[in-house]
Amino acid sequence: MLFYSFATYGNAGILREQVCKYMCPYARFQSAMFDKDTLVIAYDEARGEPRGGRSKTENPEDKGLGDCIACTLCVQVCPTGIDIREGLQIECIACAACIDVCDQVMEKMDYKKGLISYTTEHRLAGKETRVFRPRILVYAILLLALVSGVVWSVNQRVLLRADLLRDRNALYRELPDNQIENVYTLKLINMDFKPHEYKIEVLNNDDIRILVSPEPRLEAEEVGNFILRMQAPASAGRGSMKVDVRFSTLDEPIIERIVSARFLMPFE
Repeated sequence: MLFYSFATYGNAGILREQVCKYMCPYARFQSAMFDKDTLVIAYDEARGEPRGGRSKTENPEDKGLGDCIACTLCVQVCPTGIDIREGLQIECIACAACIDVCDQVMEKMDYKKGLISYTTEHRLAGKETRVFRPRILVYAILLLALVSGVVWSVNQRVLLRADLLRDRNALYRELPDNQIENVYTLKLINMDFKPHEYKIEVLNNDDIRILVSPEPRLEAEEVGNFILRMQAPASAGRGSMKVDVRFSTLDEPIIERIVSARFLMPFE
């Protein structure tokens, strides 16, 4: 909370428009995707130029002026401080504040609205705007692939996370009944919206048995820490052995996670 409070205050209270100009990647991505048929915020230069002040009762044609009265309100309301009358710039965040204030001025002057509007370069040049074009098809395919990937990843998400960490205080323990024991710290995270009891088993070594305390049961979205002990006969092997441990729910076996660990035995 302290970090995000500091970051929000720094961005909104100190850096302000500098965030949009230099830190936000939006304009960099968008500028690479623009063409002359892209809908953008633009100033109608043919209609607005030449600029100049006048009273409401004066006819701009008599003074050789366009519809822009040079009030500069479009610049004043811009959060990044650009002048949209100079053309589309990379700092534009498409907030449309300039459109709203310009339409208000045009309404007060009894001029037609839309001096600044959502339009295209082709439309401003008097040409027809193409809606369906090759890049639209490419973008649609990429967007479909992205959405499909997100949906697939959400559906395939395993609602269980398991971390197995060896006890570093001892490599192994020799038990009285000629058994070798390794101790681990087990962290289980239930990412489901309902409680589960878990089954823990070793996949690739029948000599190893597992003891867990307390009983591995988690409530919805709960994180649990357990002590996991693996025991095997001293005759089961020598040195370090790779062990694959499967964690699964008793009620929904499809929810499972396999974690690899090292089981240490005496080297001689």
